[in-house]
Amino acid sequence: MLTDVRPAAPPRPRRIVPAALADHRVFAVLLVLAAALRVVTMLGYRPAQLYWYDSFTYLDTAVRLKPSAAFHPIGYPLLLRVLWPFHSVELIAAVQHAMGLAIGVMIYALLRRRSLPGWGAALATVPPLFDASFLRLEHSVLSDTLFIFLIVAGLTTLMWSPALSARAATGAGLLFAAAALTRTIALPLLLLVLLVLAVQRAGRRHGRPGERPGRRRGWRGWRPLLAMALAGTLPLAAYAAWYGAHHGRFALSGADGVALWARTMTFADCAVVKPPPELARLCPNGTVMDAASEYVWAPGASLNLLPGGRFAHNDAARSFALRAIAAQPSDYLREVVEDTSIAFSWTPVAHPKRVVPAVGFGHGDWPLPEQPLIDKVTREYDPDIRGLYSVRPYADVLVAYQYPAYLRGPLLGAILLVGAAGALLRRRGARPGTRRAVLLPWATAAALLVGPVAVLDFDHRYVLPAVPVACLAAALALRSLLVRPPARE
Repeated sequence: MLTDVRPAAPPRPRRIVPAALADHRVFAVLLVLAAALRVVTMLGYRPAQLYWYDSFTYLDTAVRLKPSAAFHPIGYPLLLRVLWPFHSVELIAAVQHAMGLAIGVMIYALLRRRSLPGWGAALATVPPLFDASFLRLEHSVLSDTLFIFLIVAGLTTLMWSPALSARAATGAGLLFAAAALTRTIALPLLLLVLLVLAVQRAGRRHGRPGERPGRRRGWRGWRPLLAMALAGTLPLAAYAAWYGAHHGRFALSGADGVALWARTMTFADCAVVKPPPELARLCPNGTVMDAASEYVWAPGASLNLLPGGRFAHNDAARSFALRAIAAQPSDYLREVVEDTSIAFSWTPVAHPKRVVPAVGFGHGDWPLPEQPLIDKVTREYDPDIRGLYSVRPYADVLVAYQYPAYLRGPLLGAILLVGAAGALLRRRGARPGTRRAVLLPWATAAALLVGPVAVLDFDHRYVLPAVPVACLAAALALRSLLVRPPARE
């Protein structure tokens, strides 16, 4: 007698999907809450936060599509150009809020890929998803959110697989190049990432005594780094050539020297620097400001008294600044350390004193100043542009929310210290490469924190790009330091 044997029916999709979601339920709840906060922000503050003069120079550059001779490269205006047909700054804010959510998704996905439990990976996304400073930054027509998105995307691409492929390295190089074209502080960051990867590659090749070296030998093992260097360099070179066609010099910015000169005005002593006569006119002239960045705009500062405007003397300003740093390195380092330490204060410090310390929400109507550029941008980009105004009851929620939902300086310091411990300490029996996995995001976070201070000044806005990357490094460090590695067979 024959028995009718039938193959087992495959599991129903409706059973698989809930099981998969259950593994990510903590993060799913956090993501829904974070999205709700961003909807409340859109409803509570309309149309979007626009700053004079940064927001309007970005919008104007997007319309003209010409490299700016001042501080802002072309990266962020290209995004605004893509959104120009919709003629809505509210849409810009909505896209940036979506980027904020995507930053959290990338951090979570990468940490799960690195075998962190769901709750641990979700916890690392809390600061970038829920800190009120990120909500306000995403709601502003500023390049910062795009910059953070590109940095996190670049690191995610690099770290997704243990073995870096040439394709992933090329993608990461393009993302870091885009970040450098959004904010030029990412240019040294690209070099730092390549250096860290090169050190890691050399360590894997040679290994520790008694270890078997990696299978890749010779130049082939370096192909991903070469691909990343090429992918990161070509877009920057192309933009520098375009910039040169408009402004007569091969460069990414016409303000790097001005910024570095302002940094030196807090300590430069021309009796020590002894600049040549053509640079002596850039010495401090008795004008005293309470922050280095204020010297860029101070009418009485020596650079601003020269004919032609500050940016016409960018090369001379850079030469003076480099001489001052070389002549007074300890004074320069002292200023950088002191200004960086502001980030670790429990109560936000106003720096400079004329600004609101940290990005906050309030009640009111903030009209735009009367400026020809604002009128021009209103006509060409968005006829509905107006000053920000708050809407109740949504604004009430955010005003109350922002005080507890703020990453205090000592907490940021603790996150960075955890990452540093993971990058420097080796737990006995830990898997090879665990420290290397922590080193890349931690070094990136440290560079994002210190870099802007080293080339210009401290700003609470400039701290925020370091936060998601520091959380990524700290989560990886905790796993490498606390989780017992599996026993070897």
